[in-house]
Parts: sequence; structure tokens; C-alpha cells
Amino acid sequence: MMKAVLRTATLLLGLGLAAPVLSCELDRPLKIAGLDYDSAAFHTAVARAVVEKGFGCKVERVPGVVAPLVNGLARGDVDVIMEIWLANPVEAWTRAEASGKVIPLGTTFPDANEGWYVPRYLVEGADAKAKDLKTVADLKRHKALFPDREEPGKGRFYNCVAGWVCEGINTKKLTAYGLADDYNNVRGGSGEALVAAIEANLKRRQPVLFYYWSPSWLIGAYDLVKLGEPAFDPAIWAELKASDKPTRATAYPVSKVVIGANLAFTQSAPQLTSFFKNYGISSALTSQMLGEARKAGITPEEQALRFLKDRPDDWRHWLTAEVAAKVQAGL
Repeated sequence: MMKAVLRTATLLLGLGLAAPVLSCELDRPLKIAGLDYDSAAFHTAVARAVVEKGFGCKVERVPGVVAPLVNGLARGDVDVIMEIWLANPVEAWTRAEASGKVIPLGTTFPDANEGWYVPRYLVEGADAKAKDLKTVADLKRHKALFPDREEPGKGRFYNCVAGWVCEGINTKKLTAYGLADDYNNVRGGSGEALVAAIEANLKRRQPVLFYYWSPSWLIGAYDLVKLGEPAFDPAIWAELKASDKPTRATAYPVSKVVIGANLAFTQSAPQLTSFFKNYGISSALTSQMLGEARKAGITPEEQALRFLKDRPDDWRHWLTAEVAAKVQAGL
């Protein structure tokens, strides 16, 4: 009986007609990847709330890191992963997609980005100390703005955590931009230690130069300016990654981040699949939500409910009117 109802729903959706909302298309919990970093945790919480309140499904969060979770997605142990970064996808995703076991659905956010940042109060406003600091090319003459106590005469650049891919890229960029002798390349021992050092300077309104990525709570919580770099060029980027002593560098590529799904799940749950296909907000709004949650000291689940309650215009178009009304009523 359930299979017949699902076939009817699939046909109606294929014809562009509204299908009746089932209490839940699955006879088991929806299994959603529980990635633990902040943007993924927030989007997972938003999707979970919508699925539970709008579709009447139970949701099981499967904790882990991305590569094992993608392998689980291919096996059917996981139904959905809210963040697959396409600029540099994990090998497990590439293999699973090539084998036809997983497919991308909606775009969680289309504009994830990375770069080197300074606080806006440093470069704009009446009291700005470096109004002419606009690009990485300007850093050479401004190293005194970012003094390194451990190496007098050098500036301080806060890189990624040692061992992260971005740490190696930024180290090469310092060389390519001719800044390696002017700036101490500080790698954090952990993400929290690194961001604590950056935030301490921001809270005191001190000059600070650092790498970071968006979406993230830090970008959402503070008014920052990303320094200009040469426009992304695939050939220069490949050269940068391959060389130990690069002479040219380029901006980081903008990354499209999509929702990954198990193919069998999408075939058995067309209405849930339609929701995940329609899902998506911007990197900037994601960062804003993460920054607000950090300032308020609340969990991703609590911030997800705030987002759904306070910003209906940003999510109702993901759903049919009937399902959106159910979500709204459950908040």
C-alpha cells in the first residue's frame, strides 16, 4: 500500500502537481549526517526541524566526519549530508557519485569563500590606522601595524591550524606574495586556540591579520574586511598547490556547497527529496546566524528554531504551503 502511495506521489510531482502530504514517507527515521563544525551543525538542525515538524518524520543524527559519513551515504547507512564542498570534494564523494550511489540535491549555500581578513575599524572610519590597506600587496609596507612580540621587526599573520589544507596554501601564499620574510607565520595548535587569539585582538580593537573562511561564526559576529587578491585563476592555483616555492598566487576559489543524498532514499521519499532540492541560503546569512548563536550562547538546534520562527521569508519557498504551515505551527 505504501509503495502505491509513493508511486502516486512521485507521478504527481513529476507532472508538477501538488501531492498530498504524507505523515511520513519513511517507515523509519531519516538518517542525517551529524557533521560537528558550526555551519553544518546549523543546517543539519534546520533540516531536522523542518522534517520533523513539517513532514512528521523522526530524524536520527549520525555523528562523524565527512569521509566516513560519505561512505555511509553510499551504503545507505546515511540518507542525507547537508554539506558537500564541491571546490575540493572528498574522494569518497567523487567515487560514490561516479558509481551512481549518491546524488547532489539542493545548494546549501552557493558562495562559500576563504581569504585574509582585517577588522574594518583598521581600514575604514575617522580613526582608521591604515586606510590605504586594501590588498595583500599592501601588507609589505604595513607589517609594523601587526607587530609580533616573539620576532621583533616582523608582522604577525594568523594562519590555519597546522596540518589543515589551508595552512599549507597560506604558507605558500606568503612566499608567492613576497611576505615570508616580513610576517611570522603563526599556526594554531587547535581551531579554538587560534580563534581565541584572533578574537582577543578584535575585542580590544587592535590590528590583526588572519585567514578565515565563510560561512563561520567569526565572520558573522565581527565587522571584517577581506583583503583583495588577484582574481582566482585555475592554472595559477594548480601551480601554487604543486610548487614548494611558488612565485604567483591567486584568491581562493568560491565553493558551491550542496546537499548529498543516497540515491535509493531519493527514490523512496520524493516529497522529502523535493524539500532538500529546494533548500538553500547564502553564506552571508549562514554566518549571521552562526554569529548570533555564538553571541547568545545557544546551541545550533536553538538557533535553527529562531531562524525558522523569525525569518519565514528565507525558508517557506522550500516547501509547499501545507508543509510550511505545519512547520510554522510547530515553532
